[in-house]
Amino acid sequence: MHLYEVLRRPLITEKATWLKERDKYAFEVASKATESQIKGAVEQAFKVKVSKVNVMTVPGKTRRFGRRQVTSSPWKKAIVTLAPGHKITFFEGV
Repeated sequence: MHLYEVLRRPLITEKATWLKERDKYAFEVASKATESQIKGAVEQAFKVKVSKVNVMTVPGKTRRFGRRQVTSSPWKKAIVTLAPGHKITFFEGV
């Protein structure tokens, strides 16, 4: 899987901002991406050293539109922990 297929987008949420202070960054990733592929993609894209990757699948939510109930698709989230001294400058100032 190619680098741009593994990492979909960075997650900018309250929790992700709180984690950023602890050298952890959150990304939405491809549903078939493995931890080693995510680690390689982050290291190659941002030129940093990754020490740990945690992956979780976020279930889809059910929402109502009038009488219809629609379920959004589940997606995969990765929390990437960087080695001490490394930072991703893309997230600075957010």
